[in-house]
Amino acid sequence: MLAYPGESMNSDRPIGHTPLTTTTTGAADWNEAEEFIRLFYAEHPDQPLPLDMRLRQVREHIEHSGSYRHSTDELTFGARVAWRNSSRCIGRLYWKSLRVLDRRTARTPEEIHAHLCDHLRQATNEGRIRPVISVFAPETPYRRAPRVWNSQLIRYAGYRGPDGSVVGDPGHVDFTETVRRMGWQAPGGWFDLLPLVIEVPGDKPQLFDVPPELVMEVPIEHPEYPQITRMGLRWHAVPAISHMRLSIGGINYPLAPFNGWYLGTEIGARNLVDADRYNLLPVIGRLLHLDTSRETSLWRDRALVELNIAVLHSFAKAGVKISDHHTESERFLTHLAREEAAGRIVPADWSWIVPPVSGGLTPVFHRYYDEADLRPNFYLDEEAKDLSEGRCPVRHDTY
Repeated sequence: MLAYPGESMNSDRPIGHTPLTTTTTGAADWNEAEEFIRLFYAEHPDQPLPLDMRLRQVREHIEHSGSYRHSTDELTFGARVAWRNSSRCIGRLYWKSLRVLDRRTARTPEEIHAHLCDHLRQATNEGRIRPVISVFAPETPYRRAPRVWNSQLIRYAGYRGPDGSVVGDPGHVDFTETVRRMGWQAPGGWFDLLPLVIEVPGDKPQLFDVPPELVMEVPIEHPEYPQITRMGLRWHAVPAISHMRLSIGGINYPLAPFNGWYLGTEIGARNLVDADRYNLLPVIGRLLHLDTSRETSLWRDRALVELNIAVLHSFAKAGVKISDHHTESERFLTHLAREEAAGRIVPADWSWIVPPVSGGLTPVFHRYYDEADLRPNFYLDEEAKDLSEGRCPVRHDTY
């Protein structure tokens, strides 16, 4: 683990390598770098290096090589503040607890895979889910960053049959077909773990299995309706997003998978319910003998509530950390109050902060929010989105 200062200015520049054009590279923006360094010193003033000296070092590095290197403390702070600034996350009360794993020295797919496995191990924590982020090498003017094609480290495969029906997760049919063309042997079940696609600069993407022993899964059962239990549903314990770019002080980290723990509605009102995902409400409505012939019976609402009860009950029974939307809404208001007391605004996207179940019953529904784009932050780029959805671009460079 290398810390800055004290390193060579040429640490990110391969010998004899010609820099890329600024239109296609990770060249650092000095204004963003200065703003971030000043923010870091404002919130962590007890630094061994004076602010003016650190700013001068950063500027010299950018002028010399087009980039600079964050110290471990800067990287840790930047990742945590990126979570603090994430407008679509309701769970930001815990931003200071984020465990930051500095993986910037990992270069080979095998090293990256080992670190991703360790991420899952630390995050799962035997069910006591911990917020974790693993930060790999950044994009620089001389080197493309490594990346994982998957949208999350743990995802379930989807298989489209000849008649158009789908076994598994319909949201991942295209990605499943992509990894099958790459050589993955598909089991063909409803909850098959997809392999990781790891790509490093100058090499073709490679497949790596996610070791099943690192994936804690929770069988979904209902405390009152055994017919829901008999469906054989399950879901994984750790939601580790892996295709978003972490931006800190003008430096971009395309591979920086991060996780918190699940909000129950993410599973019970989205993953298992959305029409383009498992779409289980019609099945549950029939199992519970609800009147599905008319919308005025509110059968969808009743089925949705029972499925969410099953998810929360099952995670609690398995000893796996999860939050309900009422509790997390109250905690988000606590976060708002703390940030306002600290003199900071809290950017929030109302459509994401308000939960998809009983939104009007939660306190986050009844107010407006700032919509500022503050940095550090996480961003979803078009190329990363395409890769995660099974659309593979043709690349003409191998830098």
